[in-house]
Amino acid sequence: MSARLRLGVNIDHVATVRNARGVGYPDPVRAALIAAEAGADGITAHLREDRRHITDDDIARLAAGLSIPLNLEMAATDEMLAIALKHRPHAACIVPEKREERTTEGGLDAAGLHNHLAPMVRALGEAGVRVSLFIEPDARQIVAAVSLGAPVVELHTGRYAELTGAARAEELKRLADAAALAAKNGLEVHAGHGLTLDNVAPVAAIPQLAELNIGHSLIAEAIFTGLGPAVAAMRAAMDGAR
Repeated sequence: MSARLRLGVNIDHVATVRNARGVGYPDPVRAALIAAEAGADGITAHLREDRRHITDDDIARLAAGLSIPLNLEMAATDEMLAIALKHRPHAACIVPEKREERTTEGGLDAAGLHNHLAPMVRALGEAGVRVSLFIEPDARQIVAAVSLGAPVVELHTGRYAELTGAARAEELKRLADAAALAAKNGLEVHAGHGLTLDNVAPVAAIPQLAELNIGHSLIAEAIFTGLGPAVAAMRAAMDGAR
């Protein structure tokens, strides 16, 4: 039997709802605590450059108030590096970011940005922050992650989530092959983006994966069932796949 797969819950869109009215609720920190009680192994929050959902204050309160690991998703900028070094979350996942995108549209070009990323990866690692690179399931990007000294990669599952039929099966194989290659090269392998109760099981069954990071579908389901039950249902689906 494969090892237990960790669940990281992304609470960005609790902040999206809060910010839509410009009020103090719903509070993403409260959501994080509920998710932890329901079985989340970690909390993920993306502090975007435009602060469209998570804010600097949210990161400070999450860092101070969580008893489970905080994973800070961040663009590869000097501003975000300084924030990560200030708060020293358990992990920092470096992601590509465009101001006009609704959500992250693809993986980081770790190979093309090697010289830009290298000092950031080094500085975060020296500060005791576990560095993850959010990449496409592509051998070139995995080799780049190894070269950069990042201990973790997170494979982008957005394309898998959008496809159907034979095309989805092909993308699932691509994810599985990338996970195997990354693990063979000593990387811890995570995955995320677009995962739901309906599509998570085949990804969760990939034996080399150590963690899935899931957000939007959980917050959406929480509207109908509550956040605790939504997290518990995802936890059960992941466990069932193992």
